[in-house]
Amino acid sequence: MHTESDILIIGSGVTGCSLARELSRFEASVTVLDRESDVAEGATKANSGIVHAGYDAAPGTRKAYYNVRGAAMFPALCEELGVPWRRNGSLVIALNEGDRSTLLALKERGEKNGVKRLEILERDAVLSLEPSLNPDVVCALSVPDGAIVSPYEFAFALADDAALNGVSFRFGEEVLRISVLPDGRYDVQTRGASYACRVLVNCAGASGAEIHNMLSGDKLHMVHRRGQYYLLDRSDRQPFSRTVFQCPSAMGKGVLVTPTVHGNLLIGPNAEDISDPMDTATTSAGLAEVLRKAVLTWPGLSVRTNITNFSGVRAHLTVDDFVVGPCEGCPGYFEAIGIESPGLSSAPAIGAELAGMIASFLKLPQKTSTVPYVPAPKPFHDMTLAEREEAVRSDPAYGQIICRCETVTEAEIRAAIRRPVGARSVDAVKRRTRAGMGRCQGGFCLPRVAEIIADETGMPFEEITKNGGNSFLLSGTVSSFLKEVPEHE
Repeated sequence: MHTESDILIIGSGVTGCSLARELSRFEASVTVLDRESDVAEGATKANSGIVHAGYDAAPGTRKAYYNVRGAAMFPALCEELGVPWRRNGSLVIALNEGDRSTLLALKERGEKNGVKRLEILERDAVLSLEPSLNPDVVCALSVPDGAIVSPYEFAFALADDAALNGVSFRFGEEVLRISVLPDGRYDVQTRGASYACRVLVNCAGASGAEIHNMLSGDKLHMVHRRGQYYLLDRSDRQPFSRTVFQCPSAMGKGVLVTPTVHGNLLIGPNAEDISDPMDTATTSAGLAEVLRKAVLTWPGLSVRTNITNFSGVRAHLTVDDFVVGPCEGCPGYFEAIGIESPGLSSAPAIGAELAGMIASFLKLPQKTSTVPYVPAPKPFHDMTLAEREEAVRSDPAYGQIICRCETVTEAEIRAAIRRPVGARSVDAVKRRTRAGMGRCQGGFCLPRVAEIIADETGMPFEEITKNGGNSFLLSGTVSSFLKEVPEHE
C-alpha cells in the first residue's frame, strides 16, 4: 500500500496529537503513523498526569519556554474538549533544613520563568493544608497553579478533533526506513506500506532519536528512563488534595503523591535507566523503592487499597532539553523529541508553534471553517439521578451497567468504539470509559466489553485483543483444540 500526504507525523502521543489537531486547521492532507494499536500508547498513557506550572525547568531552556506556555493553554483546551482537568495546586516539600536552599532556588527559577504566586510556607502552614504529610516537614514551596489532568483522555480528544477535520490515523505502522526522493519529498517505509510526504514530523517519543539519526548527521543519544507507580482505589476522602513532590534530583522530580482527576491516589515514580524502551514491566525492587521514598512524604501510607501497578518510560535526551523545530540539513523535516517531563504540560504549546512553522514552510492557507468538536456526555458515574433517568430514556443501553466498579454503561462503551479515532481493544475501551479501571481491574467486565467490540466492529471474537498486537484474549476454540488432540488408543 502506498499513501501520499502533504504532512506525515510519526507518533500519536500527546505531542503528536496536539500537532495533528493544530495542523487540521490548515488546508493540507495530514497522516499520523504509530507503531502501536492506539493513540497514547507510550509515555502519554503512563505518566503522573501533572500539568506543571513551570518552576522546575532551567530558565532559557525549551522545557521552560514550552512548559509555561503550554500549561496556560490547558484550562480553555480542556473546557473545549470536555477533558477532566483540575487546578489542585502542588507542594514541593523540604524534609530537612538543608533542602530549604533547593526550594528557594526553585522559587527563583520559577519566577524567572514567569510562574506566579510561588511562596515558601513554613511547617505549620504546610500541615494545615495537608495534615497527612510527614510532621517532620520543615517547609514547602507552594505552587497554586499546579494542576492535574487525564493525559490519555486529553490525547484521545485531540486525536478525535483532528480526525473530524481530516487527519488520517494509521496504527500498527512501525517505521523501518526513511529516504529522500529525487523531488525532495520523504519516503517512509513500514512493514506493510510506504508513505510519501512533503513534510515529515518526528514526534516518535521513545524512538525519537532513532528516527532522527536515520536522517541527520548530527546524531542524538537517548536514555530510556523507566518509572514505576502504585494506583490506589477511588475514595471520596483521599488523604491529599494537592500534588506533593519531594525535592528533585538529577534523575527527575522524584517520588510524588497526587490525587487523580478521577478520585484515585497515584504514588511514584522511581527512576531507573533501562536498555529497552519497550520494557514497561514493574519489578519488586522498583516498587519497593517507590514505597520506601513515598513513606517519607506520607508516613501513614498503606497499599492495602492498591488496585494496580504500572510503569512508563521517559525519553531523556543527553542534551537534557527538548529538541523542537526544523532539523538543520534536512529541508522539510521537523521534530519534537526528547519530550519528557514537563512534556505533557508543554504539548499544546509545542503543537501550536510547530504547526505554525510547518504552515509557513509549506505556505498553507488556513481553512475557512472546521468541524466543531462535541465533547462526550457526562460519564454515567458522575450523573445525578435525574440525569441518569433522562440518559436511559434517550438510550436504553445506558440502563445496562457493564463495569460495576466504575459504573460504566453499554452506551458509553459503544460510543467509545464509534468515536472518530475509536477503541479497538479492551484496554482502548478502558482508557476512554474507565471500564476495567476499578477495583477488580476488568475481572467481571472484560468478556462483555470484548463482546461489544466484536458486535460494533464485526471483528471475530477470537481476534479481539487486550491491547493490540498479539495480546489475544482467546487462543482458539474448543472444537479446533479437540481436532489437534490425538485419539487415545
